[in-house]
Amino acid sequence: MTPQFEEDFQNLVYKAAELITGDTSPEMLEKIKAWAFYNHVHKALPALASHWNQTHPEGKAGMRSIFEEVKTLNQALQAAKKGQE
Repeated sequence: MTPQFEEDFQNLVYKAAELITGDTSPEMLEKIKAWAFYNHVHKALPALASHWNQTHPEGKAGMRSIFEEVKTLNQALQAAKKGQE
């Protein structure tokens, strides 16, 4: 990967985090990367996701926590946007 690609990709993650959660902190950027990757694996390779969930229960709990946080932040962001209309 080139430095330009890495910068462009970080910009994509930044914008996604902003649109999905309204939070662009470095911690949230990492959570969005994990959320997006796991979401893709869960849909594209469900057997792998299921196996990982069974063999890594602490990881599964951590991922569940990230999914709940992203969902909560997204709902709050959507509600705030509706309130501004």
